[in-house]
Amino acid sequence: MATYQYTARDRQGQSVSGTLEAGSETAAADVLIKRSQIPIRIQLLQDAQEKAEFVWPWQRVNLTDLIVFARQMYSLTRAGIPIIRAIVGLAESTSSKALHKVLLDLADQLEKGRTLSVAMAQHPKEFSRLVVSIVHVGENTGRLDQAFLQLSGYFEQELETRKQIKQATRYPSFVLFALVVAMVLMNMMVIPQFAAMFSRFHAELPWATRFLLASSNMFLNYWGLMLAVLIGGIWGLKLYLASPQGSYQWSYWKLRLPLMGSIIKRATLGRFSRSFAMMLKAGVPLTSALSLVSEAVDNDFMAEKIREMRKNIERGESLLRVSLNSELFTPLVLQMLAVGEETGQVDEMLGEVASFYEREVAYDLKGLTAKIEPVLICIVAVMVLILALGIFTPMWDMMNAYKKG
Repeated sequence: MATYQYTARDRQGQSVSGTLEAGSETAAADVLIKRSQIPIRIQLLQDAQEKAEFVWPWQRVNLTDLIVFARQMYSLTRAGIPIIRAIVGLAESTSSKALHKVLLDLADQLEKGRTLSVAMAQHPKEFSRLVVSIVHVGENTGRLDQAFLQLSGYFEQELETRKQIKQATRYPSFVLFALVVAMVLMNMMVIPQFAAMFSRFHAELPWATRFLLASSNMFLNYWGLMLAVLIGGIWGLKLYLASPQGSYQWSYWKLRLPLMGSIIKRATLGRFSRSFAMMLKAGVPLTSALSLVSEAVDNDFMAEKIREMRKNIERGESLLRVSLNSELFTPLVLQMLAVGEETGQVDEMLGEVASFYEREVAYDLKGLTAKIEPVLICIVAVMVLILALGIFTPMWDMMNAYKKG
């Protein structure tokens, strides 16, 4: 396809100009006519493939891009702007190369007669099945603007949770990284200096000193092998976690980690409740909503539990009963679900459940650093103790022997 620069008149007679992609000048004119614009001048600009900016594999559409996209689509569709014109305008104004490429493809598919949900389904890395389903419901009900409004709120809450987790784990991660760097430097540069001094005295060394010397010799003589084992171990672990069994096992143990396990579980349940409430509010059937939400929780163990809930509902059981059998929710949440079923406002109650979990996660994350600090202090204390015993104990012995001599 080629890129054409055009000048046209809209319904109010105002002059509009811009660029669009089409197979020929005639196809470009047809696109403008579909937008209720009268073409005045259409000129070939350059081939679209030559003009398109190169997008690196790691340059992906992030949550911030999706929030801006959903917010702008809500405003544009609410104002009655044609969908193709809105997406082309967003593609031209966005600063994200990855989103620019995706939006141009969406506009191209829409011009070929496909619906927006079908076009978005062609980009599963950027738009999950949950997002596509919400847009599909919005298209069928004529409330596409409300669909994008719901999605913007969902993306914003997801981004806020991720920011809170990163903020809480930043300090412990930095401390652990500093400890690893300090350990490598000591074994490679500091301990060898003391090892040369101790070897001249031929004295019996304490266990801490022998441990430090052995560790230093291993780093000095086998650093290449250690590096290869580390890289191979990381690569093997990634392959295992990418497998269905490995992903399921990691999802199971992740919920049982000390300190972080309960936070991860509640954050995942909050995501489940928020997604489930959004799907029900959009009009998605209960069983279909559970299938879609199981993919949104990003935890294979909990996804399996949710799929079991769906199967039991298909057998005729109530949402409250299957939630109780799943053993995922607290009594307070189960009580709120019971009220929702009795009043026919399950979506609103699920929204309250999501807010409840999100508040708990936010509170726990604020105190996470205070809980981790004693553990880090103990690790540093053990390292300092071994270093002190290993270095200073033989030095004191040598000084005592020198005084006696």
